Amino acid sequence: QVQLVESGGGLVQAGGSLRLSCAASGRTFSRYAMGWFRQAPGKEREFVLANRNGSTYYGDSVKGRFTISRDNAKNTVALQMNSLKPEDTAIYYCAANTGWGDVKKDYEYGYWGQGTQVTVSS
Repeated sequence: QVQLVESGGGLVQAGGSLRLSCAASGRTFSRYAMGWFRQAPGKEREFVLANRNGSTYYGDSVKGRFTISRDNAKNTVALQMNSLKPEDTAIYYCAANTGWGDVKKDYEYGYWGQGTQVTVSS
């Protein structure tokens, strides 16, 4: 079992920055692919970023603006969001992929956090 708890969402003006954190349980955290997804109202869940074995995978809409970092000693992963745009407004989810599936596919993730709201005002 893996439990994920996100924090750090909120309201920010366009052009600003926000950092989300995700704390995970589990003794083999370093083996997991950790991903961030988001879902805006009326839209499908969208892949944002993921990290596995030192490699980072980016969603097209966030390249150059968002970065992911993880601390395997503390079982945490963070999403740093810069140059935020109103279209980044969504609920952001942290997820753990304990297998070897495609890190960009949400159905490959077996564990999800509760989500945290990010709102970017124009």
